Amino acid sequence: MKMIELLQKDTLSISFEVFPPKTDSTFDSVKVATEEIAKLRPAFMSVTYGAGGGTSRYTLDIAKNIKELYGVPTLEHLTCVSSSREMVREKIAEIQAAGIENVMALRGDIPKELQNVDRSRWDYQHAIELVRELKESGADFCIGGACYPEIHPESVNQKEDIHYLKEKVDAGCEFLTTQMFFDNNLFYNFLYKIREAGITVPVIPGIMPITNANQVARAIQLSGSFMPQRFKSLVDKFGSDPAAMKQAGIAYATDQIIDLYANGITNVHVYSMNKPDVAEKIQANLSDILGK
Repeated sequence: MKMIELLQKDTLSISFEVFPPKTDSTFDSVKVATEEIAKLRPAFMSVTYGAGGGTSRYTLDIAKNIKELYGVPTLEHLTCVSSSREMVREKIAEIQAAGIENVMALRGDIPKELQNVDRSRWDYQHAIELVRELKESGADFCIGGACYPEIHPESVNQKEDIHYLKEKVDAGCEFLTTQMFFDNNLFYNFLYKIREAGITVPVIPGIMPITNANQVARAIQLSGSFMPQRFKSLVDKFGSDPAAMKQAGIAYATDQIIDLYANGITNVHVYSMNKPDVAEKIQANLSDILGK
């Protein structure tokens, strides 16, 4: 099923994100973890491409397995950073042949070893070029894109960020998924601004349950997320107690989801990664709301 159809429902739906294994030796354990999450029957599951595309060869295997064994709609990530046009076209053909209908078009993280090289001759500079490639391929994909409720780390300001986001949507993105955020007001404000800018496609908020204190620094590094005082107090209070921090982090994420739904947001994407217990507890916290 295509994402654009899944996003039409007016009741709350939860989706989960997983990532492929980094090595052959961990493939089986990651496969099991993703299957446990699939058993929860989420609205859909997205499978990441790996930093710099390093684990990309496993992405399709995990996505196919979820779709074929459990019938859960899958959203496969595809990045273009440092890739040749031939490589990307080959990946597009593989995704199409596997029967995957939904693709998340991303530039991707620039590998550390390539951060200081001249990138002007690369085939792809931005995600918008990948969106165009997907549209021109002739494959019948539902194409998604990423957005930042605060600001993309490489943008000068939010106005510029939204300008490029509109270009990406105009090129063929049918829905957007946000980077993680910890203050819902940032999302509501962002939604208002992009609607004013003429971006009308569905926007799925991305929520990251912080289940250990070490994740905080990583979350800030990845997305530059603002940490509200309420969240900082939670980490200060429970950060040294792993079990308590996990429970508190899941409760905080659940509270964000409830607030989003109460304010008219019906689709929420949870960055549960490969943690079936976290996905299960969030779903259990929302069981009556979800009707499960």
